[in-house]
Amino acid sequence: MASVDDATQTMIRNLEQNTARTLAAWTALARGLGDTHGAIVKALKADHGLTHGYANLVAHEALRSAAVHQDGDDLLAAQYAGAKAALRPIHDALAQAVAGFGSDVEFAPKKGYVSLRRSKQFGLIQPSTATRVDVGIQLKGAAPTPRLEASGSFNAMVSHRVRVASAAEVDAELIGWLRKAYDAAG
Repeated sequence: MASVDDATQTMIRNLEQNTARTLAAWTALARGLGDTHGAIVKALKADHGLTHGYANLVAHEALRSAAVHQDGDDLLAAQYAGAKAALRPIHDALAQAVAGFGSDVEFAPKKGYVSLRRSKQFGLIQPSTATRVDVGIQLKGAAPTPRLEASGSFNAMVSHRVRVASAAEVDAELIGWLRKAYDAAG
C-alpha cells in the first residue's frame, strides 16, 4: 500500500502530465481565485477544468503556502489592529518576560494568536476580545484557581487560561506559571 506521501507525489506528477502546468504554477494561479478553500476549488473546476481531486490538491497547497509565507510581523500587527490596538502593551510585556526564559523560546504568530514554543508548545497569547488578552498555558495536572482557569473550550492545545485586561496583570504569578510550562516543555 502506498503511503500518503507517495500517493500525493503521484497525484502531483499526474497533474503536471495531464495539464502541462506545474503544481507551483497552479498554486500561483489559485491564490488569485479566492480566499477560501471552497472558492478556490469551485473556480479551478469551473474556470480551469480541473477534476475535484486536482482542484482540492491545488487549493490546499495555495492556502498552506500563503499561510507559511505570511510574515509573522504582519500576523501580529493584524491581531492588534483596530479595537484591539490598546491590548498590544499586554502582548509586549508577556513576550519580553517569556523571551527571558532562554534562547530556545520561539514565538510563532498565527492568524489569531501567538504560539509560545520550546521543543513543543507551552503557551499562547491571544487577543480574544477588545478588552482582554487570554494567555493559554500548558500545565497538565495543575489544579485550577480563580485566576488560572481550566482552558475548557478556549484552546485544546493548552490546559489552562489566564484572562489579562492590563499590562499590570502581567505579574510574577502569571510569569511563574508560564515559566513552569516552559520548563516542562524542555
